[in-house]
Amino acid sequence: MAVDTDTDAYSAIELALDSVVKIFTESSSPDYALPWQNKYQSKSKGSGFVIPGRKILTNAHVVADYTFVQVRKHGSPTKYRAEVQAVGHECDLAILVVESEEFWEGMTFLELGDIPFLQDAVAVVGYPQGGDNISVTKGVVSRVEPRQYVHGATQLMAIQIDAAINPGNSGGPAIMGKKVAGIAFQSLPGAENIGYIIPVPVIKHFLSGVEQSGKYVGFCSLGLFWQPTENVQLRNHFKMRPEMTGVLVSKINPLSDAYKILKKDDIILAFDGVPIANDGTVPFRNRVRIKFDYLVSMKKPDETAAVKVLRDGEESEFSITLRPLQPLVPVHQFDILPSYYIFAGLVFVPLTLPYLHEYGEDWYNTSLRRLCELALRELPKKAGEQLVILSQVLMDDINAGYERLAWLQVKKVNGVEIENLKHLCQLVDSCSEESVRLDLDDEKVIVLNYQLAKIATSSILNRHRIPSSKSSDLIDEDNSLELGLACLS
Repeated sequence: MAVDTDTDAYSAIELALDSVVKIFTESSSPDYALPWQNKYQSKSKGSGFVIPGRKILTNAHVVADYTFVQVRKHGSPTKYRAEVQAVGHECDLAILVVESEEFWEGMTFLELGDIPFLQDAVAVVGYPQGGDNISVTKGVVSRVEPRQYVHGATQLMAIQIDAAINPGNSGGPAIMGKKVAGIAFQSLPGAENIGYIIPVPVIKHFLSGVEQSGKYVGFCSLGLFWQPTENVQLRNHFKMRPEMTGVLVSKINPLSDAYKILKKDDIILAFDGVPIANDGTVPFRNRVRIKFDYLVSMKKPDETAAVKVLRDGEESEFSITLRPLQPLVPVHQFDILPSYYIFAGLVFVPLTLPYLHEYGEDWYNTSLRRLCELALRELPKKAGEQLVILSQVLMDDINAGYERLAWLQVKKVNGVEIENLKHLCQLVDSCSEESVRLDLDDEKVIVLNYQLAKIATSSILNRHRIPSSKSSDLIDEDNSLELGLACLS
């Protein structure tokens, strides 16, 4: 039986030679400390493979912040221009398309299989660092469970294998038999010969969303924060009968449908008819248990789920609509330019994790602790909400003495609570009073003469060679607003 498995693996590798490509990416990431400019352009390499529909599947991190992408077939000296059709940074997947007919000559597509079982053999095919030609690494499946995706900072299903996945391997297929069992995407730092592949259900969820809507749609969330109920006294307090199992709702995202239906201290007993254990797990297969969040993440946006709840000792079942939910503080900002607004040398930006990452790898300890707490724990109260901070002060006579207020959150403009950066920008630009007052965190206050501040803004921008006082997204919104007013008039 083992001989047949090896034979299938080698035949699959032969098939992969006409499907797996090397990807060359030129990228330029935004500089969040100086949001009006990008960092130096960098080069990176990765792998990908052809799927039905004349598309190439790879990892999102292979083409993140791309400016130019090329692909090369195995055994060919020619690189072909590729365009990025769709990117899902949460699931670390991307689709590329190549217009050149010459590229597609002799290429074959690989079919997606299913989740492998423990100890199943897989072959990872790609272009890892250390050489220019294709490489094949064999390994076996050692674990299947939800895991943190490093690139997207999301918990999704992943498959652990005992084969090394090195830089350059990313985006290459893990083949079992004659089909793809997953896509190589990350390794375990500090460990040898431990790699992770994205399983087929996650890949299919990504592909089906792109096919139906033409773009990446994301992975659904209930919007719940929950606590295990493994302590018997906790279960007794919430009137759980001995045969009951479930998890305790501790917090609910106000933007979720669940916020209008569920309550803090509800016990979630089952999801879509699947009982939830006291540790938050559900049966998967072969006596393997996984967190019930996996069932939630595999639902399509705007699908409903039947959630069985124990509330004050009474059982109820609710229908809850699921959809992707965005955090108050974005965990990543790939492929888009940062937002910023400059007034009188005061640089305002929305708080994001990429901004905090500018403090270095040890950003949690080196950046302002209060900002870290907001980024990791605060929930949005309404759609479109942002936490706006005074990122830095470009020194000038107009703002002298305010430089110590950098990194504080901005709460109000002339007594009006701000909703986001766009709102702050509108409040300042439309100011009809002699002075502009900004209320910040820690009860700090900034007051500026409005007309003098407007004049100073131009000279400060020229001195620092900054092309605009606003990021392009704010300028576009201003133009749209002006166009709308012109049409009305």
